[in-house]
Formats: sequence, structure tokens, C-alpha cells
Amino acid sequence: MASIAEVVKRIEAYYCLDCGKCTGVCPVSRVSRDFSPRTLILKAVRGDRDDLLKNGSIWTCLACGLCDEKCPSGIRYIELTKAIRLEAHGEGERAMCSHGGAFQSLMHIMTSPNLKQNRLEWLTPDMGVKKTGEVLYFVGCAPYFDAFFSDIGVSTLTSVKSTIRLLNHLEIEPVLLPNERCCGHDLLWSGDLEGFRKLAEHNLEAIKRSGAKRVVFSCPEGYRTFKLDYAEHFGKLGFEVQHISEVLANAILKRDLQFSPVKGVITYQDPCRLGRHLGVYEPPRATLGAIPELELREMGRSRASSICCE
Repeated sequence: MASIAEVVKRIEAYYCLDCGKCTGVCPVSRVSRDFSPRTLILKAVRGDRDDLLKNGSIWTCLACGLCDEKCPSGIRYIELTKAIRLEAHGEGERAMCSHGGAFQSLMHIMTSPNLKQNRLEWLTPDMGVKKTGEVLYFVGCAPYFDAFFSDIGVSTLTSVKSTIRLLNHLEIEPVLLPNERCCGHDLLWSGDLEGFRKLAEHNLEAIKRSGAKRVVFSCPEGYRTFKLDYAEHFGKLGFEVQHISEVLANAILKRDLQFSPVKGVITYQDPCRLGRHLGVYEPPRATLGAIPELELREMGRSRASSICCE
């Protein structure tokens, strides 16, 4: 794990122009005067380590990447945020988690090597899946979201089921892991490197045993975690990773996928992890644009300038 000073040097934080553009676009800074990306950089450059680690505002960053996008010096603020959180966690500092920390508790439970889950009971006979094969669909935490937020009618499994049916339509019966764990995104970004690595190691081993050569995601956070963070911590992956929008856009380009007309107007919100973190902007729009009679109207702020959903 790189120290804060090493990260400051790597991201060239010394080139900060003190222009304030990062703070001006930051969604957190708009509602909290205690948080400022510019102040974070200043403290890190000065070496105010105690203030950095013990100032609770460091946990409020959404890592949406707008500051990175707008910085004229190209400073990677969110990389520094992650480094500070990792070091703070190592010294006993903890974030104040939403929902009472329920999801963080669940993720820690998932790090147990002996955990057995019943996470595929939502599958229905019309969805074709396999236990081994070349294409694997990483479901992520959607089954747990539905359970945690049942009181407000959340149904994230709807998109999961639709993803499988779309893959089936392309004559792909994906592998589903019966004991898949959380990708570790939230643990890593809250500074828990040990917990993140345990989850990642379990998932990588399970994927290896499945024989998969390609892993498909519908969750932007899972996709980002595998493509960037797994690769950073474990080296080159032994499989290709794709977002479902990329799979569909490629199929449309090859004329392997056509949609029935859907008359109406729709908009699309660019997820931070899929958009600014990974640069995937066009595949989702190509998919929506291939649906006859469906009109896509862009939001006032879209693509690299989109507003974080949180």
C-alpha cells in the first residue's frame, strides 16, 4: 500500500493551481462546507497527516470523479482519497456508514471462507444458466438490496433477470456462481483493504474454477472494481470483463440483436463508475438508440459532466 506522500507525488498534486474548480463542481461541497477537494490536496501536500486521517470529512467524498474531470492540472483527487482512507482505516478511523452499516456488516460476513449462501432462489425455469462455461454473469449484491429495501419496493433483481434473458436471446447461457461474494467495492473505498482482498480472492478463485473466459456485469461498481482494482491488486486477470451495455452494443453492430418498437421518451443517467471512471458512454446510448420509436432525451448534464446519483 502506497503512503499518502507517495500518492501525492504520483498524482502530481504539487501542480494544483488553487483555482477551486474541483470544489466548485463537487456535489458534496455544495451541501457541506466542511468538505473541499482543494483543501484535501493542500493538506496532503503540506503533510498535515493527523488532520487528514482524523478529519471526518474525508469519508463524505462520493468518488464520483467530477473533480478529476474538471481539474486543469489533471490531478487525480479520488486516488488520493482512497489512499488517505486506507491509511486512516489502518489507524482505527472508521466512516459513519449509511443504513446503520448493515451492508458493511454483510460484506464482512461474506469474507468468511466457510460461508454458504442461498442466493439463486430467484432463478426461474425460463432463464438458461450453467454451472461451468466460458461466459459468466457476475450478479453482485442485487439479491441483498431487494431484501434490505423491501419496505420501499426496491426491485433490483428485475434488471438481473432481464440481463440473463438478454444473454439467452444472444444464445448465451451464462455461468452463475452459487456462492459469489460482494466484489468488495465499498470495503476498498472505506479503507478496508484486508476485507476487500478476501472477497476478491474468493471471487477470482470461483471464476477460475468455473472455466469462464469472459465475465459480464450489469452493476457499474462491480465492473469498475474488477477492471481496475482487481487488476491493480492481483495483476492481469485470466478473463475478459465487459459491461452488459457493451455486449448489447456489439450484438447490435453485428445485427445479432433487434428490438421491438417501444413508443415513448426516455433519458439516461451516466453512472460515475461506468462513465467518468471507465469512459463507457456510448454503448448504453447505442442500445437505447436501436429501439424503434423510442426517443432518447439527454439530461441537462450528461456524459462526463453528469451528476452523481447519490
